[in-house]
Amino acid sequence: MRLFLAAVVLTALGLLGAGYVWVQSPLALREPVVDLSIAPGSSARQVANAVTEAGVQAHPGLLYWWFRLSGQSRAIKAGSYEVEAGSTPQSLLRKLVNGEQALRSVTLVEGWNFRQVREALRKAQHLQPDSATLSSQALMAQLGRPGVHPEGRFFPDTYSYAKGSSDLAVLQRALRAMDQQLDAAWSLRNPQVPLKTPEELLVLASIIEKETGKPSDQAQISAVFNNRLLIGMRLQTDPTVIYGLGESFDGNLRRADLLADTPYNTYTREGLPPSPISMPGKAALLAAVQPAASKALYFVARGDGSSEFSESLDAHNRAVNKYQRGQ
Repeated sequence: MRLFLAAVVLTALGLLGAGYVWVQSPLALREPVVDLSIAPGSSARQVANAVTEAGVQAHPGLLYWWFRLSGQSRAIKAGSYEVEAGSTPQSLLRKLVNGEQALRSVTLVEGWNFRQVREALRKAQHLQPDSATLSSQALMAQLGRPGVHPEGRFFPDTYSYAKGSSDLAVLQRALRAMDQQLDAAWSLRNPQVPLKTPEELLVLASIIEKETGKPSDQAQISAVFNNRLLIGMRLQTDPTVIYGLGESFDGNLRRADLLADTPYNTYTREGLPPSPISMPGKAALLAAVQPAASKALYFVARGDGSSEFSESLDAHNRAVNKYQRGQ
């Protein structure tokens, strides 16, 4: 009897030892598993089966008992996961319990318009295109902003998301981020700027973003536009005209375009256009409310990304001749 008990004890210890070694040993993978999906409410056995079906070369029964004996099987979270080379049963369980899902990211670039945002979301990997069939109006209503123009309302940044997430969730985060950045910039505004509301700030910042070739010029460009607004001078900025042309713009801005009156033609209309024309970044938002201490009313591109600023039309014409006409 004693020999039998000893044999049982030794066998149990051997199994425990083997189990310990197994949970610490790398799982066999033909290649990294990039699409392990755990459905909500999955049992330990269903999780084990999902792991092996995704490409992990382990017996599902062993994985099932490991999940059960660990006492954490009910804590496994639904989601999409990746299993990298070198992963062990122990590290895999920890990942599933902690909900360390496989993440992808999409970048929204400063200066983009809303069409470009939608195109980036359409191309993003493993992002559910729930907004694809929605009009701009329906999309904004879905985000809780009915009647709000979508242009410029989303903060340019890189947004991470779990595979299978809705693109509406990404847009919601970008929308809230812009709200926060806009509120922060508005709270820091110079009381001398003529902007009356945060919405006007957003519009002006979007123009500054499109007009800037060199980031260090943003405060000076802001000064030009704020100075013009203060004296009732038209902004006369090409990017607003181009925005008004929409998809019909072929890359060549013609004199006829500058003369054709539209809501976005700041050559024919005074004040700010009716909406932003792009997504401004943090620097452009701050520049709009903290312009440089300058009396400049004009600027022209030097050809190297920077701009030449002038206080008078005569000085501006000389700068145009020098930098644009080579005279």
